[in-house]
Amino acid sequence: MKLNIAVLPGDGIGPEVTDQAVKALKAIAIEFDHSFTFTYAPVGAVAIDETGDPLPEQTLDLCKTTDAILFGAIGDPKYDNNPSATIRPEQGLLKLRKSLQLFANIRPVKAYSQLLEKSPLKEHIIKGTDISIYRELTGGIYFGEKYLSDDKNTASDLCEYSRLEIERISHLAFKAAQSRSFNVTLIDKANVLESSRLWRKVVNDVAKEYQDVTLEFLFVDNAAMQMILNPKQFDVILTENMFGDIISDEASVIGGSIGLLASASVGDKYAMFEPIHGSYPQAKGKGIANPIASILSAAMLLEHFNLQSEANRIKNAVEKSLKLHITTPDINAKYDNVTTGKVGDFIEDFISNPNETNLNFTNIHLGQSTII
Repeated sequence: MKLNIAVLPGDGIGPEVTDQAVKALKAIAIEFDHSFTFTYAPVGAVAIDETGDPLPEQTLDLCKTTDAILFGAIGDPKYDNNPSATIRPEQGLLKLRKSLQLFANIRPVKAYSQLLEKSPLKEHIIKGTDISIYRELTGGIYFGEKYLSDDKNTASDLCEYSRLEIERISHLAFKAAQSRSFNVTLIDKANVLESSRLWRKVVNDVAKEYQDVTLEFLFVDNAAMQMILNPKQFDVILTENMFGDIISDEASVIGGSIGLLASASVGDKYAMFEPIHGSYPQAKGKGIANPIASILSAAMLLEHFNLQSEANRIKNAVEKSLKLHITTPDINAKYDNVTTGKVGDFIEDFISNPNETNLNFTNIHLGQSTII
């Protein structure tokens, strides 16, 4: 298969972790006889510095003419610490989602058996957790009309949804449940919010088309508690933009590190793949950033094009790296000589040599080449 992939590394640790994802994809292309072309473009704070725009038109045009987008991270302290800044890196990501109509954000949450003791939650609570979160991405309060009074003392953000916006992501969630455990949980605040009541009505209507899937409901405050008390109860979670943002970040603690969580943002025509973590500027250039979320995002990119065997090779490589403790310090500080690049090197080598991991392990920790 031939794929043209736009690479938007972004800010902070974005370029470092994205490099490892590209490394994995290049190895997949060689091993499985594919042709992947990578074209780079700026977004976020680096784009503001270069062009004054967090999403330059050239970057957007590139994204519209490629098969998929591999995204890093955006954000910079000089904007984070300046609430009066009128141009912000995050505007680039929001505009990208809206312009490409990437209406569904899909976030897998898994408790890896090798890392159960790393989670702040007890092992018996998280063991077996395997959740797929479907978050609506282009509507709701993040995109609603915003108001600030002339005296700057009153502000509002409108949360607005249409039936179409709810229907299209609901169908994706129900179809996903049919290939998993046949359960969808809608998270809302229907006891208070009119928009949530519309969600319940529309999702109930959509559910009639999927008689084999059980539909359940949870208010978001209860769902936040249940995510900690009993995360194994969830199969597919369906929710609106802001609730999904919060719930999925809460779920990230289950695995022991936010550096493990990948995501896909998809629409009818375009698709983007990115780790859910931020730009983590404190770690920039130190080689301690966990690249696994970005690498697993590359696996989701392959799955999007029905390249399941290729995606599984990456997932197996990640599982092996965790088993052998070839991980960055956020997961295992004992092996503090394992850098971002070394994790990427190991996964790249596993893709090419999946049966020689003991030698790989030795090479990694001796700081030698992993090319065998």
